[in-house]
Amino acid sequence: MRCRRFHRSLPILSVLLLAAFALGADRPAVSAEGGGDIPQWLQSHVGEGSGQIALPVLLRARSLYQRSVAAGTVRNPCYFAMDATRPNSPGDGRFYVICEGRQSFRALSSGHGGGRALPGVGDFSNGRRCARNFGNALDSSLTAGGPYVTRELKTSFKGYVRASAGQDTPFMRTFVQFDGQGEAANSRVREIGGHAAVVMKGMCRRRQPSSPYADKDGYVAFGAPTDYAGGRSNGCTTWTRADAQQLIPMVDGKPTSLYIYPESADIAAVAAGRPRAGAYWNASCLKEIGTPRFWSRQKLEPLITRYEAAHPPPPPQPLPICATP
Repeated sequence: MRCRRFHRSLPILSVLLLAAFALGADRPAVSAEGGGDIPQWLQSHVGEGSGQIALPVLLRARSLYQRSVAAGTVRNPCYFAMDATRPNSPGDGRFYVICEGRQSFRALSSGHGGGRALPGVGDFSNGRRCARNFGNALDSSLTAGGPYVTRELKTSFKGYVRASAGQDTPFMRTFVQFDGQGEAANSRVREIGGHAAVVMKGMCRRRQPSSPYADKDGYVAFGAPTDYAGGRSNGCTTWTRADAQQLIPMVDGKPTSLYIYPESADIAAVAAGRPRAGAYWNASCLKEIGTPRFWSRQKLEPLITRYEAAHPPPPPQPLPICATP
């Protein structure tokens, strides 16, 4: 649930693809996919510039939201979208919060799945800025595009942190479960959801049997929360702590839809240069990655399973005892 830059020459096919997609080749009309009623105020946020949402992503996100509302699975006045083909740049934003009744649009930063590089299996890892590899295989740490609905919240204790001299406070992190459809239908098994991009570092344990978080031996974990916003995840959607504090209450008991672009058919279309309605790729990232690839669970999961069976992790070790403060 937590989430190398490629330095390769750009093939001729990628140059042609870059030109085609940068010019908006095969881009759908506003009336496509049920999005013909995009209000004027929202149209001003459509585009591929900083802080804007690409038209294909918006059309699919609106269509998913409208279908979800009609089916009664969503009653939230806002809906989400993510464009994982865009650069992972805090100053740009590729996670979108759209509240049409309030005429509100926000573009936030968000991490993408880092993938993995497994000797003898393949390198399906991603750099920090742009994602080349996508997939839905268990333990792949890849982002899978498609339709999702937010579900329950799970808040867990990560460890105590030093809040001030002589005072410690528990650090809690909330995880929003996503339920996916189609290729993303295994999101719950993969533990895919949304959470703040923060992890505990420098962990140690201290005896504090009075704590409600103490283990059976009376020890609790201590550490320092470390942000990795703008980095990668284990396939989840990650936000800055400040953004997570605003987003998570929006879906607490009020599920909403989330559409993540691209899906496997979009990736295949861009990789092969085949026209497909709605397929597009961010120009700067396409130039950087060359050709995107989708790793299906049917092909990748057996390879990961065999690799992990042949390379079992070392047995878990207890955290070291904290030095006396």
